[in-house]
Amino acid sequence: MSTHPLYSKDPGDPTWQVPASGSARFSWEYDDGRDRLLALYQKGKDKQWDGARRIDWDLEVDPYDPLGTPDEVLTLYGTRHWARMTDKDKADLRRHYASWQFSQFLHGEQGAMICAARIVESVPDMDAKFYSATQTMDEARHAEIYGRFLHEKIGMLYPINDNLQGLLGDTLRDSRWDMPYLGMQVLIEGLALAAFGMIRDTTDKPLPKQILAYVMQDEARHVAFGRMALRDYYRQLTDAELREREEFVIEGCYLMRDRLRGVEVLENFGISKKEAAEFTEESEFLRLFRKLLFSRIVPCVKDIGLWGERLQKAYVDMGVFELGDSSLDLLMTQDEEIAERLDRERFAAEEAERVAEVTEAIAEGETEKGAEAGADAEAEASRS
Repeated sequence: MSTHPLYSKDPGDPTWQVPASGSARFSWEYDDGRDRLLALYQKGKDKQWDGARRIDWDLEVDPYDPLGTPDEVLTLYGTRHWARMTDKDKADLRRHYASWQFSQFLHGEQGAMICAARIVESVPDMDAKFYSATQTMDEARHAEIYGRFLHEKIGMLYPINDNLQGLLGDTLRDSRWDMPYLGMQVLIEGLALAAFGMIRDTTDKPLPKQILAYVMQDEARHVAFGRMALRDYYRQLTDAELREREEFVIEGCYLMRDRLRGVEVLENFGISKKEAAEFTEESEFLRLFRKLLFSRIVPCVKDIGLWGERLQKAYVDMGVFELGDSSLDLLMTQDEEIAERLDRERFAAEEAERVAEVTEAIAEGETEKGAEAGADAEAEASRS
């Protein structure tokens, strides 16, 4: 089935071409590498999984309430538009918001796959090439899963948000080999992890919870990879070079903050862009949501050594400066534990179900044998 008819509005040209720049780098050193990165590469190999099998795609999803979203978190709640909406309108609004969120996840994962492939091509160290190759496969799996969820369970997609597309383009067009790390591993992946986590921890719907938990288990490794590689490299840069990276981070963070408004959804409900922007700015939930979305980015930026005065002022302006002291290691450990716990619970339930089926089959067999024995006895008695 073609994706094009499922878009809420025409996405335009079916392909987006970003001119490549920079060099493809080969390394003839095959036997040397950083132990931490090689250990992460081994973990990346060990943790590969099949999205068609690990996720229970038989779980039902209501496309008009796929995440169990309460009224209070919808941007139009409490406005004059909400008062005029029917139950069907509100259900449509939930469907559109879920479609918009997961569509941006999908487009971002395709961007992450391309950036990971670019890292394989451009990074000078073989250990980083090894790990990036496993990440490219991870991102392909994530794009596959989000695409399947949107096609089969929601039946609607949204085009890529302009600000996300702008950040992806800037990341891919830059000729410096570290920029795909900084743009994707730190900024886009960091923001995605926070968004995934907020939905994972609040939804009561089992299928999206599974999808997000398993994707986050992979993403925790990706952020760790970016931190390791960039922390080592940025120690070697001049102050001027560090300032250039900080400017990129500042611009990218403002873009992502503005990306999260979901104005496109409200426009599909006949609300002007200007009024939609006002509603999203006034929403208490969205203000909290936007702030929490930087919980993975700010401590990572600080950890890799980008913490100049102008960057700090930008984070004060965004109201997220204090997040720099958050523990990324603790958050990523929790991400892995949640996915593993979900696996244990799912497989224990499946095992109990199989045991119950076997027990029931044995009991039925014993009943049938008893009935047959009784019939044989009656037949023997009648012959006598």
